[in-house]
Amino acid sequence: MRDFTLAFRMLRKTPFVTTVAVLSLGLGIGANTAIFSLFDVVLMQPLPVEAPEHLVNLGAPGLKNGSQSCNNSGDCDAVFSYPMFRDLERDQQVFTGIGAHRIFGANVGYVDQTVTGDGAEVSGGYFSVLGVRPALGRLISAADDAVVGESAVTVLSYDYWNTRFDRNPEILGETLIVNGQPLTVIGVAEEGFDGTTRGTEVSVFVPITLRGRMESQFADFDNRSSYWVYLFARLRPGIPIETARTGLNVQYSSLLERADLPVMEIADERRAEFLARTITVEDGHRGQSWIFEQAGAPLTVLQAVTAIVLLIACANIANLLLARGAGRSSEMAVRLSIGASRSRLIRQLMIEACVLAVAGGLAGLLFMHWTVALIAARLPFGSLTLPDAGFNASVFAFAAGLSLTTGLIFGLFPALHATRPDLANALKGQSGQPSGARSAARFRTSLVVVQMALSMGLLACAGLFARSLVNISRIELGVEIDHVMTFSVNPLRNGYTVVRAQQFFQDVSDRLAATPGIVSVSAARVPLIANSSSSTSITVEGYTPAENAQTSANINEVAPAYFRTMGMPMLAGRDFLPSDNAAGPKVAIVNEAFARQFNLGPNPVNKRMRRGRGVDGSLDIEIVGLVADAKYSSVKADVPATFFLPYRQNERIGALSFYVRSEGDPESVFAAVRGIATSLDSNVPVQRMRTMQEQVASNVEDDRLVSTLSAIFAALATFLAAIGLYGVLSYTVSQRRREFGVRMALGAAPAAVRGLVLGQVIRMAAGGSVIGMGLAVGAGRLASAQLFQISSADPLVLGGSAVVLAGVALAAGFVPAYRASQIDPMRALRAE
Repeated sequence: MRDFTLAFRMLRKTPFVTTVAVLSLGLGIGANTAIFSLFDVVLMQPLPVEAPEHLVNLGAPGLKNGSQSCNNSGDCDAVFSYPMFRDLERDQQVFTGIGAHRIFGANVGYVDQTVTGDGAEVSGGYFSVLGVRPALGRLISAADDAVVGESAVTVLSYDYWNTRFDRNPEILGETLIVNGQPLTVIGVAEEGFDGTTRGTEVSVFVPITLRGRMESQFADFDNRSSYWVYLFARLRPGIPIETARTGLNVQYSSLLERADLPVMEIADERRAEFLARTITVEDGHRGQSWIFEQAGAPLTVLQAVTAIVLLIACANIANLLLARGAGRSSEMAVRLSIGASRSRLIRQLMIEACVLAVAGGLAGLLFMHWTVALIAARLPFGSLTLPDAGFNASVFAFAAGLSLTTGLIFGLFPALHATRPDLANALKGQSGQPSGARSAARFRTSLVVVQMALSMGLLACAGLFARSLVNISRIELGVEIDHVMTFSVNPLRNGYTVVRAQQFFQDVSDRLAATPGIVSVSAARVPLIANSSSSTSITVEGYTPAENAQTSANINEVAPAYFRTMGMPMLAGRDFLPSDNAAGPKVAIVNEAFARQFNLGPNPVNKRMRRGRGVDGSLDIEIVGLVADAKYSSVKADVPATFFLPYRQNERIGALSFYVRSEGDPESVFAAVRGIATSLDSNVPVQRMRTMQEQVASNVEDDRLVSTLSAIFAALATFLAAIGLYGVLSYTVSQRRREFGVRMALGAAPAAVRGLVLGQVIRMAAGGSVIGMGLAVGAGRLASAQLFQISSADPLVLGGSAVVLAGVALAAGFVPAYRASQIDPMRALRAE
């Protein structure tokens, strides 16, 4: 206890050193802990279910013949057909059970109030496989999904029950209107569980067999070519994941050959490829979600950046402690001379370092809160919010471990060095220098060079991310987004029939078109540049695919004037007309990428095509137009081969995203949209209302987040490196006072003395820049997935970063250099 008391007393005696050390550590530890807390909630936390380590996710990559529908639970490699799910569920022997699920948009009405949110369609084994228990009532079971379209029941998530119904137990047996369908509430899931899709907060769970009622355009329960179900399973006790994978694929291979292949139109030359497909069985303790892939790379980059910031902070404090240790050499000499052991002194100094580290860790928790608030305000990871990423046991453990580790890192060498004084000189008070002063000076200089190198690396990385973001902002989208706003409506969720929904769409379009200031109005089934996509295999007149050639294309179904509203020029043929409806001949408009992929030449008008592959079936769709290429689901992705159909020729469409081009500010249209929707049906919510500029910005928000934070952390690292450089130079100047006094007494000009100090600055900055450039190039290659159209060795970025670092270094060195040039030779010599 006396050691700690002494440590606090010594730290109070040097308030400047203590304050700088605590702030430096607080910034470094806070930044690292903030990113770790996000890393934890996004990528590491297990599902709040029974024994999540025994869960596995199933995937079905490879050739799929038919339609695929994917959502927030993962990419299209992970989806199965519903018949295949039932076959696997019935026949498998390696799991205790298989669960199926799918996220859907839900309009939930209760007592004349409708709110929109997310729901999950789940199989009867979903909750039992997870081991989730009810907080109230019962959960969906196998009896609830035995027959398609029956069992009109729902289970509420605990959070939804709490926020909307104030945990009222009398909600059991009540009727909710979910997407227009009356469902009886049978239970509430246990607290903390809101589904298996991280980043999507589920409000209601319904049997998966109700998908046709929740999404009335769906009717593919028996279609083995319709892939839309996500699957997970629980391993049987004692069965390792490799054994489960092997056993499941034996069954899967048999099902592909005897169940799928006979009912699918697959060319003979591709049958072997189709039958070679295997199921992937991967760790599923975190659930299934698109954010694992999307968030993993940027968060890893940010964690590496903040780790470098912390290293720079540790180097700073090591330099400060070395300088302070030199001033305490007399103290150390006295204590050694009266019998204190060196190990006793090292322990004392290490306790002081650890006290500093703990104080820095406590400050870091405060900085962490501010950093998380900054990041969470722009978090592009679904419904994850600030309360999810904050103080918990894992975060506290990480912060504590980091604090103690840094204390050991920056405290050990100064402690070893300070306890080796020259006893004779120290006790006489002549120089106060410990033995090995030259090695300590080299060590301090080396630390500064390392700091400069790391800062150079971070500056260059920040420059690369900034240039990448600039490149993204300059991408030619193929659409004119100025003066355009978008919103979506889904009247099917309020019980509309498809016919009534299409009349609702027409009424919305007509009223908007008649509103002053609106230039044009259109709509699409797949929203533009919103990470949404839909694709299907096709057959095109005159096109014979080569082996392994791509025979699918992206599809969108749009309203008349879509291309004019979005500013997509027609290159040949005509636009869709109001007469292109269910009663008219089927028509399509294709983009340039489609024409290139299927060898249609410069003018594909009048060519014919159809959906699906194989030799059977007529080419029942005529291509009537060619439109210029434009982005589809992502700003950064290449323009895919896309064909457009009139949405009125699909009698099952019941949800659309509208696009409105106005003469002025598109936000001025928001009030008109709300007023028109309310006047038509106040229970149909208007969703995702935003300008197209906001839509595009949202699509690249993760790039913007990484660029912004890397720039902030690079600036912080450079600031800390500048402090370290300033401290070393100030200490060096104080130690070389006699030398500078002699030089000036012999006639050296003040400018020459300043040149000596600044020359040391230039050498350290040059060494750090060269090393940092190598670090930056290597880091850029590791982070290449986050960079867009830029090399990690971009000369403009590397050169600019070196110039910035040199400027900061010279600024940090100017004051010590000026002080050196103002030394009075007589006073310096007399002091010796």
